[in-house]
Amino acid sequence: MLQLYAAPQFPEGVIFQQFGAPPHYGNIVREFLDTTFPQRWIGRGAVMAWPPRFPDITPLDFHLWGYVKQHMCSERISGINHLKQRITDVIHSVTPDVLTRVWEELDYRLDVCRATNGAHFELR
Repeated sequence: MLQLYAAPQFPEGVIFQQFGAPPHYGNIVREFLDTTFPQRWIGRGAVMAWPPRFPDITPLDFHLWGYVKQHMCSERISGINHLKQRITDVIHSVTPDVLTRVWEELDYRLDVCRATNGAHFELR
């Protein structure tokens, strides 16, 4: 997502803030960030470091967890195995149309970020 969609849209000189999830700390990810945003990315293992967290432009935060919660609450969970199965079913229910809407929302949020020159903003 970052390599193919987001990064090509960023203006020259942008400072990228990486979410701190363990998969984002992999060597291949950090190498990509070092190459694409030399000395200009924030996150674990970066030269520029402070706690990375920007939920307004993180699709997992602004969309997926709410989607999962909404669908999880549609039926009573009867135990751990049922919970695991419900989570799997909900994730599998994500359609291409849902993903398209997430991309459109991300594009909008990136536009807001660019329009404010990265200043603080809050979307509801």
